[in-house]
Amino acid sequence: MSTFMTLTTGQKMPTVGLGTWKSTPGQVKQAVLTALDCGYRHIDCAAAYGNEQEVGEALALRVGPGKALRREQVFVTSKLWNTKHDPSDVEEACRTTLAHLGLTYVDLYLMHWPMAFQPGKELMPRREDGSLCYSDTHYTDTWAAMEELVDRGLVKAIGLSNFNARQMNDIIVMARHRPVVNQVECHPYLSQADLLAHCQLCSYMCLRSVAVCLTAYSPLGSGDRPWASTEEPCLLQDPRLGELSQRHRKTPAQIILRWHIQRGVVCIPKSVTPSRIHQNLHVFDFCLSEDDMKLMDALNRSQRFIAPTVERGGRRLWRDAEHPHFPFNDPY
Repeated sequence: MSTFMTLTTGQKMPTVGLGTWKSTPGQVKQAVLTALDCGYRHIDCAAAYGNEQEVGEALALRVGPGKALRREQVFVTSKLWNTKHDPSDVEEACRTTLAHLGLTYVDLYLMHWPMAFQPGKELMPRREDGSLCYSDTHYTDTWAAMEELVDRGLVKAIGLSNFNARQMNDIIVMARHRPVVNQVECHPYLSQADLLAHCQLCSYMCLRSVAVCLTAYSPLGSGDRPWASTEEPCLLQDPRLGELSQRHRKTPAQIILRWHIQRGVVCIPKSVTPSRIHQNLHVFDFCLSEDDMKLMDALNRSQRFIAPTVERGGRRLWRDAEHPHFPFNDPY
């Protein structure tokens, strides 16, 4: 099994990267340094994470002329936030990310969500009643502006995040630069089998085929999410996973990451713990059998852990379900 995925642009994207969501300032710099030093060559960032400057400090210490790594050896991803969907805001947002990271280009730039928020400096613009302020900018218009970033050499490739299959199709049929990635929540409790199949071979109008790489964020179930409830199942403690872990003498996390890789999914586990950062990369020295893979597939509950929700009338509801581009109203 290869340690990288070849994108339709010809770029080689490492199949295991370091995620930086929820990595707080003061921790993320050392996490990136640890990752680069132990062999990671893929770092996943986003403007909305609020830590790109510290990621950039780490990159400056390890990447570039006279440093341990050449720029072309490290695959860096970042993302355009929802408040920057207006076509006139896209280039400035990308240049701000590049300045924070200390780079002249990123290898991959994703549209973080298909939903546009009201433009401005606030990440989550709200009305007095607490509801979010949306924009009616369509994601296809945002995509056209992102294509200009490729033309200008600011990014090597562009892609999507949190898009459903229908929304992917909307982009692909109009794109000059087609999306190379769709990054979504994916783990054994949310296997995304239908979306994965759609990504691996998308045929349109019987004229062309487009393979889109599925990237899994929260690939281990994000047990450290701040809103986790004690009533929700803990993926890493699933006894069926524990059986596989004992049989292969690997950690539950390593079993899950191996499952992703054998399905053809790139994964970006987040950690700031050095031992776990090391362990998460050591998943290429064993294989899961066909029966093992079936057991892992059977864990699916179609359960999202990372989704915007609010509590109303004692019920948890999708927070942005009323937005016309909310992605989770469709089957996949």
